[in-house]
Amino acid sequence: MIHLKAIGKIMGALLFLIGVLMLPAASISWIYREDSSPIMISAAISLFIGMALFFSFSKQDEFVRKREGYLIVALSWIFMTGFGMLPFILSKEITSVSDALFETMSGLTTTGASILTDIEAMPKGLLFWRSMTQWIGGLGIIVLTVAIFPLLGIGGIELFVAESPGPTSDKVHPRISETAKRLWYVYVGLTATAAILFWVGGMTLYDAVNHALTTLATGGFSTKNASMAYYDAYPFIQYTAVVFMFLAGTNFTLIYFGLVGKFSRILKSDEFKSYALAVVMLSFILFVPIYAQSDYGWEFSLRKAMFQVVSLITTTGFVSDDYTQYGQGVAFICFMLLFLGASAGSTAGGIKFVRHATFLKNTWLEFKRIVHPRAVVPLIINGERVTGRIINNIMNFLLIYLITFVVGSLVISLMGYDFATSLGAVATCLGNVGPAIGDVGPVDNFAFFSPQAKVMLSFLMLLGRLELFTILILFTPFFWRAN
Repeated sequence: MIHLKAIGKIMGALLFLIGVLMLPAASISWIYREDSSPIMISAAISLFIGMALFFSFSKQDEFVRKREGYLIVALSWIFMTGFGMLPFILSKEITSVSDALFETMSGLTTTGASILTDIEAMPKGLLFWRSMTQWIGGLGIIVLTVAIFPLLGIGGIELFVAESPGPTSDKVHPRISETAKRLWYVYVGLTATAAILFWVGGMTLYDAVNHALTTLATGGFSTKNASMAYYDAYPFIQYTAVVFMFLAGTNFTLIYFGLVGKFSRILKSDEFKSYALAVVMLSFILFVPIYAQSDYGWEFSLRKAMFQVVSLITTTGFVSDDYTQYGQGVAFICFMLLFLGASAGSTAGGIKFVRHATFLKNTWLEFKRIVHPRAVVPLIINGERVTGRIINNIMNFLLIYLITFVVGSLVISLMGYDFATSLGAVATCLGNVGPAIGDVGPVDNFAFFSPQAKVMLSFLMLLGRLELFTILILFTPFFWRAN
């Protein structure tokens, strides 16, 4: 039996937190002499309903089991999207419900795809809330609330397991709430550092904070129509973005260990080494055609290549150039990057390097097993033996991911969109990236899609952000059975 009252209590706490996090955006509206009432009303609605739910079920102390954990995580993202879109609708800056749903889901899932055609014309308070949605969704609001749930008398390990992206069991502390707290300390610290460096590099304070929020979230929302290409004349800003996008795509547990001096943990990580090597190699591969086919100097060409590779691999989605102008080869490489993802335990979306590494290494060892059928050939990742259960989980994930991509592309194409656009839209939404190919390239947006297509793509964003199983398990009959 699912404890619905316990779920109601936790949902109340989450909605209350969303209301609190809207207040800084309202302050920005007030500072810039804009109408702050849409955000304030949205915050008031979230706070009121959140408190009503929480105190209605405040005496419910049931332990959150695995089933409740998955249900709470799925419902929380749906509720966060529903309440998070209120400022856009009440301000009438986004009048269509499907558009508001798409923009908010894109923010919370850190996808970065947008329906806005003129970003710079939007009120600054709303743009700040738009950036905040990505920062909230970056490390996962569930991870934040797990850190404070002990104060509310709520157990959080099942929520942490259901929310945390990637097949990783690394912990920085035996207590799950302490792990969540320390990861959020790292997240907040890196965000503040990035904001200061962006500001020092030449951004206004407002733009620096916004870009820091979306960089560490690997979200990619910008306050400029040209995205990071607006800062082509500011190499320091773009290199800073590259560094912090790379860090945001790194397992935050490894960053924590690095900050406390445990560098051996970083050196033992096969995933981190393959991630870093891929960034270096792919940056030089893209550098060659960009340098050959443009009038850029070598430094500018290398910066363009490095920026776009890191942006796509980490699923940030910032744009510094239109990579489709350099030929089909470059466009194909950038399209394939949509399927990589960075590290498990990072804010990045996508499949994750640890899954790719496990799949490729296990495939290679399978040849050895064929030649020596009686030999015991263990699969070692990060210095530890990978169990058969984890291998099966990864294989199933990759298969379901591929099936979802194919079916999603088919559905979008049947709605009347061309082949490249359908593939690009589904790949980028499922991978939580942002730019893609076809009519959703790096200089395009998603405004032209029909309301039905936007709802479909929004669902794919959520599916990708919660790594398939958390959502798909809700559609299985045995999830709802008592035994």
